[in-house]
Amino acid sequence: MQNQYQDKTVTIIGLGTTGLSCVDYFKNKKAKIQVIDTRANPTGADKLDKNIPLHTGSLNSEWLLTSDLIVISPGLALATPEIQQAIQAGVEVVGDVELFCREAKAPIIAITGSNGKSTVTTLTYEMAKQAGLKVGMGGNIGVPVLSLLNEEYELFVLELSSFQLETTASLKAKAATVLNISEDHMDRYNSIADYRVAKLRIYDNAENIIVNGEDTQTYPEQAVKNVIRFAEQNAEYTVSNGILYSGNIAVMNTNKMLISGRHNEMNALAAMALAEAANVPREGIVKALQIYGGLPHRFQAVPTNDGVRWVNDSKATNVGSTVAALNGLTVAGTLYLLLGGDGKAADFSELKPLINKENIICYCFGQDGSELAKLTEQSVLVETMQQAVEAIRPKLQKGDMVLLSPACASLDQFKNFEQRGDVFMALAQGLEA
Repeated sequence: MQNQYQDKTVTIIGLGTTGLSCVDYFKNKKAKIQVIDTRANPTGADKLDKNIPLHTGSLNSEWLLTSDLIVISPGLALATPEIQQAIQAGVEVVGDVELFCREAKAPIIAITGSNGKSTVTTLTYEMAKQAGLKVGMGGNIGVPVLSLLNEEYELFVLELSSFQLETTASLKAKAATVLNISEDHMDRYNSIADYRVAKLRIYDNAENIIVNGEDTQTYPEQAVKNVIRFAEQNAEYTVSNGILYSGNIAVMNTNKMLISGRHNEMNALAAMALAEAANVPREGIVKALQIYGGLPHRFQAVPTNDGVRWVNDSKATNVGSTVAALNGLTVAGTLYLLLGGDGKAADFSELKPLINKENIICYCFGQDGSELAKLTEQSVLVETMQQAVEAIRPKLQKGDMVLLSPACASLDQFKNFEQRGDVFMALAQGLEA
């Protein structure tokens, strides 16, 4: 395995942190490396060794067709004509996760889903860490996976996107889950069925398959024996009267958790199921549930002194995530909901019954703001999130909530969802955004 790439021509598509980790990996393998980035001025170009050829601004078909191996960025679709041409010419095309899986020695917990995967990944990682295991976390979160091979870990916890799974064939997870399926990336997939097929690849050769008992789309296509369910009831991992259960055993009371809401109870059950399937001791699981405070930009309370609940849920970049935020949400006063951005060709209609309520007023902004505004008569269309907050502020009373849960990606107006969340928090606190 160690020398299978020596003297082979490897073309890496996409720079940035992950691309540079691929370059380091193949330098150690003594491969002949060349790098392509479709951006004119790619991030990380200044860190690339000057003796490694770099082609920018487009795909170089000649390089692709003369490669022994292409390592593709998840951001570039396999359906891209130049990539398809290389595949048809017999060139192998993989992602960095596939390279990692070929070499990883420790067991892998693999997590995907339309929503909640970052929370479940970090919570599962925390469970293993609190149990005293040397655990590495990466993939679609944290560090590039190939850098995890530099340490002697006892367990890996990976968050994997559908894009990453498309180019991964060697994953043999100790425990794998698809947390849920809802419309996302419809600008990349022909249908939700195609998107689901990409997600379900995570179950291939998995030892334990963890499914959402409340979402049959998360079940594997073929009946298999090693399926473990999490759900509010009628599953192996359940919650009843505020108690989390593993089988018939009460694990802990949800009021001892720092994260709250029904969606986080489901996230906790999923993490418990994954951790126990990977033999993580129970004491680590309980301790993590007690100390884990959640992720930034994921239903994050913003500290203010105006008696209003300001909540930053900027990581809600698709409809399903906003649905999860609204389900079971109780607000004493008026809920001012900020929606908008790039909807990625999604169908917004699932939001309609949840937002057509007397106490909910939607402020819609960005590229798809006008489409979102059509969902309810109680909507206000503005150009930017800042204009929305400025319009809302004079109306606010104690007991109200201002919730940024946009149901859209941020790239039409922001660098990423983190920047969108940071701007919202600054606006909430009356600071200059």
